[in-house]
Formats: sequence, structure tokens, C-alpha cells
Amino acid sequence: MTPLELQVYLDDRKLLVEKHLDLHVPSASRPPQRLNAAIRHSLLGGGGKRLRPILLLASAEAVGSSLEPVLPMACALECIHTYSLIHDDLPAMDNDDLRRGIPTCHKAFDEATAILAGDALLTLAFQLAATPVPGQPDSTVLAMIAQLARDAGIFGMVGGQMLDIQAENRETTLAELQNIHIHKTGALIRAACLIGARLGGGDEEQIRRINRYGEAFGLAFQITDDILDVIGDARIMGKKPGTDQKNHKASYPALMGLAQARQEAKLMVQEALEALSPLGPAADPLRALVGLLLDRTH
Repeated sequence: MTPLELQVYLDDRKLLVEKHLDLHVPSASRPPQRLNAAIRHSLLGGGGKRLRPILLLASAEAVGSSLEPVLPMACALECIHTYSLIHDDLPAMDNDDLRRGIPTCHKAFDEATAILAGDALLTLAFQLAATPVPGQPDSTVLAMIAQLARDAGIFGMVGGQMLDIQAENRETTLAELQNIHIHKTGALIRAACLIGARLGGGDEEQIRRINRYGEAFGLAFQITDDILDVIGDARIMGKKPGTDQKNHKASYPALMGLAQARQEAKLMVQEALEALSPLGPAADPLRALVGLLLDRTH
């Protein structure tokens, strides 16, 4: 895909996801107004990339599916991701003031409302995930709901967040750092790819390769995220850089330096592309998406 074709693709998919999310989140004029306003502030008010739902949609397309059947599950992923950001930003966690270029939820409202907004989004995610998928048996949808729960919970994102907290203020090995990121960030990204391919009707080889792509993508994404926390521009990123250093978090630049961290990201991008090598042109959006990681600015 050319850069222009990719941008059109991303804009179209982002709009599709946001329209669907807007349908499922109550208006701020409906009670409880403050809670609904806080949910919409964090989910729809900023400049979110919608990376995880777009990865799910692209993975389904790569195995020949249309978008509509998997759109609810894609939106479920975005709800989970946004809930995690709301809670990550709280004073007890990263204590951030900005997210997606706007005040964090607890700054725009208050801590209690932010916690409830995150809770509501996590619950909404599973309401959306339970939507039947035309062409797929209920057993497959149920299996993917269970997959989503595992990758979002103790054995995935939330467990990784705990490992991240426990690694603060101490030296970590590369293996420990990878384990943190595989769970904290990588699990939900890999889930997006795996679930998209499975619900899209992919065969076992396609699913295996797209799953491996998701694993490599997740690590590459987190490494570049660590790099941006050191060198990024707050005006472009929509949040303040330097959080990792401020909170004494384990990161790739802290462990191995910026140059080696960049090299590690390149290796992961290459692994992701190699995983897709037997797939045809339908997987081109996945190829283009992972190619963007090395030039990320936000």
C-alpha cells in the first residue's frame, strides 16, 4: 500500500469504529449524565488511533471476511483499551494529566467518576463481544470472548500491569522486560489479530501466522512506545513524555539504550512481516500497519 492508500484505509476504519461506538454509548444528556459524559470524554473525545480495533478488522479482512460481522468485537477491544487508559492515568497508577491530547478522565471529572467510567467501559466491552457473528457458530464466538477475557485480565493486560508496577525502582533483565510487555501491551494487540482471523473464518495456518504477527507487532509497538517516552513531543503525542523515568519504570531505552532499542524494534517488525509472507494481497494492510511502527510520532 502507498502511504496515501494506508491513510485512507486508516481513516475509513477509524470512522467506522467510532460510528459504531457512538451508537452504543449513551448520550451525556441521559442519566447518569456525569458518568455518560465521562465515558464519552475518554472514548470519543480525544484523538485515539483505534489501533486495536483496526488490527482486528484488518486481520479479518486478511482471511477474506467483510467488516460488519466482526465490528462489534473490534469495538469491544477499544472499550477495554480505553478503560485501561482511564485507570492507568489515575493518581494511584501513572498520575497523568493528559491523554489523547485532552485532560485525563479524573482531571476532567474526578477520581471516583473516572473509576466508574472505566468499569462501565469494561462491562460494555463484553456486551459488545457477545454479539452473534454471522457465519460463525456460537461456540466460536464464546471461545473468542473467553480469549478476550484471558488476554485482558490476570493472564494478559492486567497481570502485565502488575508486573510493571513490581518492576519499578529495580533493575530488570531483558527476559523480565519482555515478559512485562508481552502481557501488559502485547496480549491485547495479539488478541486483536487472533480474534479477527478466527472470527473472520481463517484456516488454522492463517490463524497461526496472524497470531505470530500479533505477538511481534505487540513487542515492536511497546518498544517504540518506550522510545517515544524518551524523545517524543507532547504536542504530537497528546500526553507528556518522561512518564517512565518519572515513575522509575522498566523500559527498553533504560535497559539497553536508544540505539539498541531501535534495533530491537526493527527485528520485531521484520518478524511480523515474515509471519505474513505466505498470505496474499488481502494482508497488505497488516503489512503496512506494522511498517508504520518504526516511524511513530505518537
